[in-house]
Amino acid sequence: MPSPSIATPCVKVCVVDAESGLCLGCFRTLREIAGWTAFTEEERARLMAELPSRRARIAPEKLG
Repeated sequence: MPSPSIATPCVKVCVVDAESGLCLGCFRTLREIAGWTAFTEEERARLMAELPSRRARIAPEKLG
């Protein structure tokens, strides 16, 4: 039986902004990206709810 898919905010734009430390595509840190599959569903849901507000931490010109 295949394992269930894990929800992810990844949009396959994997570039980390040096100033904020956030991915320009999903707004996660490298640590969060690396540990994503080990997080519980609750931890992933909490983090996904927080991600949109992180966009403001990145200079607008870097987001294109």
